[in-house]
Amino acid sequence: MLDNVLARIVGFCVRLPALIIVPALLIALGSGLYVARHFAVNTDVSRLLSPDLPWRQREIAYRSAFPQQTESIIAVIDADIPEHAALASQALVDRLKANRTLFRSVRDVAGDPFFRRNALLFLDNEQLDARLAKLGSAAPLLRILGPDRSLRGLATTLSAGLRGLQGGQYKLDDMAPTLNAASDTVESVVTGKPKTFSWVNLVNGGPVKAEDARRIVEIVPVLDFSALEPGKTATQAVRKAANDLNLASTYQARMRLTGPVPISDEEFSSLQQGAALNGILSALIVLAILWLALRSWRLVIPVGATVGIGLAVTAALGVFMVGALNPISVAFAVLFVGLGADFAIQYSVRYRAERHEIGELAPALVSAARSVGTPLTLAAAAAAVGFLSFLPTAYRGLAELGLIAGCGMLVAFIAAMTLLPALLSWSNPPTEGRPLGYAKLAVADNFLKAHRIAVVVITSLVVLAAAPALRNLKFDFDPLSLRDPTSEPIATMRVLASDPKVGPDSAQLLTTRDDAAALRPKLKALPQVDSVRSIDDFIPADQDRKLHAIGGVARMVDQALRGRSRPAPNDGENVGALRQAAQNLRGVAGNAPGVGAVAARRLADALSKLADGSADLRKQAETAFTATLNMSIDDLKTSLQPEKITLDHLPAELQRDWIAPNQQLRVQITPKGDANDSENVRRFAKAVLSVAPNATGPAIETFEWARTIIAAFVESGAYALAAIAILLWIVLRRFSDMLLTLIPLLVAAAATLEICALTGFALNYANIIALPVLLGVGVAFKIYYVLAWRRGETNFLQSPLTRAVFFSALMTATAFGSLWLSAHPGTSSMGKLLALSLMCTLASAALFQPALMGQPRTAKADQDIVEEPSSARRKLNMRGVGIAVPRVLSRETWNRIRHRSGSQS
Repeated sequence: MLDNVLARIVGFCVRLPALIIVPALLIALGSGLYVARHFAVNTDVSRLLSPDLPWRQREIAYRSAFPQQTESIIAVIDADIPEHAALASQALVDRLKANRTLFRSVRDVAGDPFFRRNALLFLDNEQLDARLAKLGSAAPLLRILGPDRSLRGLATTLSAGLRGLQGGQYKLDDMAPTLNAASDTVESVVTGKPKTFSWVNLVNGGPVKAEDARRIVEIVPVLDFSALEPGKTATQAVRKAANDLNLASTYQARMRLTGPVPISDEEFSSLQQGAALNGILSALIVLAILWLALRSWRLVIPVGATVGIGLAVTAALGVFMVGALNPISVAFAVLFVGLGADFAIQYSVRYRAERHEIGELAPALVSAARSVGTPLTLAAAAAAVGFLSFLPTAYRGLAELGLIAGCGMLVAFIAAMTLLPALLSWSNPPTEGRPLGYAKLAVADNFLKAHRIAVVVITSLVVLAAAPALRNLKFDFDPLSLRDPTSEPIATMRVLASDPKVGPDSAQLLTTRDDAAALRPKLKALPQVDSVRSIDDFIPADQDRKLHAIGGVARMVDQALRGRSRPAPNDGENVGALRQAAQNLRGVAGNAPGVGAVAARRLADALSKLADGSADLRKQAETAFTATLNMSIDDLKTSLQPEKITLDHLPAELQRDWIAPNQQLRVQITPKGDANDSENVRRFAKAVLSVAPNATGPAIETFEWARTIIAAFVESGAYALAAIAILLWIVLRRFSDMLLTLIPLLVAAAATLEICALTGFALNYANIIALPVLLGVGVAFKIYYVLAWRRGETNFLQSPLTRAVFFSALMTATAFGSLWLSAHPGTSSMGKLLALSLMCTLASAALFQPALMGQPRTAKADQDIVEEPSSARRKLNMRGVGIAVPRVLSRETWNRIRHRSGSQS
C-alpha cells in the first residue's frame, strides 16, 4: 500500500512538475531569508548540558557568584627578571583599567599594594627568619649603596662586602651566585648586549626561576555571546595595549593570553579556519561523486538542487525550533548533506535501473518510487528516530542537533519523493543504454554464497574476540584535549596547570564558614589533594611574633638608608672604584679552587674590562645596575612596614574572590601530581566528591561531563534501538528479519568501538556524535538490503542497490571528510570517527549482511505476494502486444513481467 501511495504521489509530481518546483523554490527562498535574518550561534559551551542536572546547578551557582573566575582573560607576562615583569604588568594594568567599556576589572594580584606590604607575613617562621637575617646582614652595605646609587657606590659596596669574609660572617662560595649574576650583567654590557641586574634575585639568593619572573594579570572582560568569539574584541584590545606599550623592547617581556575566554574563542576561531576552502572542495567532490553515480548533468543538477533546497528548509526549521545554534548543532549541515543525500541517490540510481528496463521517463520515475518507496520510508524513519532519541537525555547540545537532523531526514525524504521526480521530469535525462551494477563483482557474490557460513562465523568470532578490548576504550572529556595543544591559550594553560595561584584543574566548594572548617582536615587528608585554600588562609599565623621580628630589621634598614646622598661621581672616580673592586676580588680569590673563587676571578676580569672601556660603556653598566635599584629599595621599605591583618582589613577585590554575595565561602582544592594528566584529575575529582559531594570547579566539571555524556549515550542508544526495533517489527512483521537488520548494525558498532580501543583512539564529547550517525546510516543501509532480499533479490554486490549504497557512502564520507580536515582537533576527531564508523557500516551491510541472510525465501514460504489493484489487472497493450496479467503474482514475478513489458514497448 505504501508503495502504491508513493507511486501515485510521484506520478502526480511527474505530470505537473511546475506545481512542485515553483513552490519548492519559493519555500527555499523564504527559508534562506529567514536563516539570514535569524541565524545565531551561542558559543557558551556550558549550555550543551541541561541546567537541571544537580552538578550543573552547582556550577551555575558558582559561576554566578564568581564570574571573574570563569569569564576571565589571563595575561601571563614573562620577563628576564622579576622587576621587569612587575613593571610590564603594572603598565598593562594601568592601560587596560582606563577602558571601562571592554573591561569590568583588571588587576595584578602579586602587584597589589596589600601583598607588597604584607608579603613577609605570609612566610612561615623559618623562611621569615632566614629572609630577615639576610636583610639584617645587608644593612651595612645599604649604608653605602643607599646614599650613593652609582657605579662608584656599587663598586664600593662590593668591596665592603668582601671585607665581611674576613670576619667569617659568610664564605666566598656563598657569594658565588651573586658574583656570577653581577658578571653576567657586566659581560653583557661589555659585549654590547646590555642586561638589567635583578636585585630581587640578589635578595632571594639564587638564579631567577621562571615563576619568579612571571606576573599574572586577571582581566574580566565584557563578553558578547551573540558573536562566534564572545571575547574577541576584548582580547584584541589587550594585545593592542601590549603592542602599544612595547613590552618586549621596554621591559624584555612577552605576554601570552590564556584563560576561559581566550581558550573558548580560540576553539571557535579554529572551527572557522579553512572552513570556506573545505566547503568549496567538499562541494566540488560531491558534484564529482554525483557525476560518477548518475553520469548525466540532467540527473546531477536535479539531485544537487534537491539536496540544496532540503538543506535550506532544514536550516530554517532548525533556527526556528532551537533559536541560537550551539557548537554541536552547527554540524547539522554536514549531517544533512552526508545522510540526506542518501535518499536522493537511492532514488536516482533506482530510476536509472528502471529507465534501462522500461525505457520511458515517466513510467521509470513512477516505477522507481514503487521499488524504493518502502525502503526509503523505513530508512528515513529509522534515521530520524536515531537522532531524535537524544531529546530525552541531558546532553542538550546533541539533543538540539538530533532534533534538527531528525527533522532534516524527513525533509530529505519528502524532497526525494516529490521535488526530485518533478525536477527529473523537467530535466528529461537521457535513456540508459546499459544495465547498472558491477558485473565484475559476480566473483565476490559467488564467494559469499559458497562460503556464507564461514564468513558469518569468522566475522562473529573476530568481533567477539576483540570484545575484551572494549574495557580499554578511552573516554577523554578534558576540554583542553579538544584544542590545538600548540595554540597560545592551550600551551600557556598547560604551563600554568601546576601553579596553585591559578589552579586551572582545581575543585571549588561553596559552603559556610563552619562547614569549611569541618571539611578542611578531611580534604587535606586525601592523598589526591595538594592544598586547600579559603579566605582564612589570607590571615597569617603568628602575626605578633612576625611583626616584632620585622620591626627590628625595619629599624636597621631605615637607619642604613637615612644617609645623605653623595654627589654624583665623575668618570675617573668610577674607574678607580672599579679597579679597586677588581683588586679586592683577586685578593680574596687568589689561586684557590671552588665555585666562589672562580666566580670572584670572573667578576674581577669583567670589572677590569669595564674600567678599561669607554665612559659611555660605564654609563650603560651603571644604568644596567641602577635601573631597578630604586624600585627594589622602595619595595624593600614597603615590605618592612606590614600591618596586622584581619578579615576586615583584606582588600575588597580579594574578598570578592573568596566570599560570595550570599556570604558563602569559596574553598579551592588543588590536585596533587600532574595536573595535565586527565586520569589524575579524574581520580582527584572522585576523591573530592567522596568528601564534599557539593563540590564544583573545572576538575569536577570535567569529571561530571564525562559521566553525563556517557549516560546520555547509553540512554539514547537504548531508546533508539527499542524504537527502531518496534519500527522494523511493524514493517517487516518477522522477528528473524528484524534480527537480520539489527545484528549487522550491532556488529558494525562493536567493530567501530573495538578498533578505537585497540588503536588508542579516545572518544570525546565531539566525536561521540559518530555513534548516532552510525545508527542512522547503518539502519538505512541494512534496511535496503533486507527489503531487497525479501523481494527475492540476490547477488547484491553486482546489483544497482550496491551501486547506490556505495555512492551514498562515498557522499557521506566526503561530507564527513570535510570535518576531518578541520583545524579544530575536536571536529577533526569527529570526522575520523565518522569515517571509521562508515567504513565498518558499509562493510557490514555489503559483505556480512548478504552472507547472514543467505538465499531468499520462496514465494510460498515468505507469502510475499501482492494483489495488484484492479486498474492494473488488465491487458497491457503495448504496440499491439497483449500480456495477460494474472490476478495474484509474487512481487518478484510481477516486477519481472512489468519490466519486460516496458522494455518491449
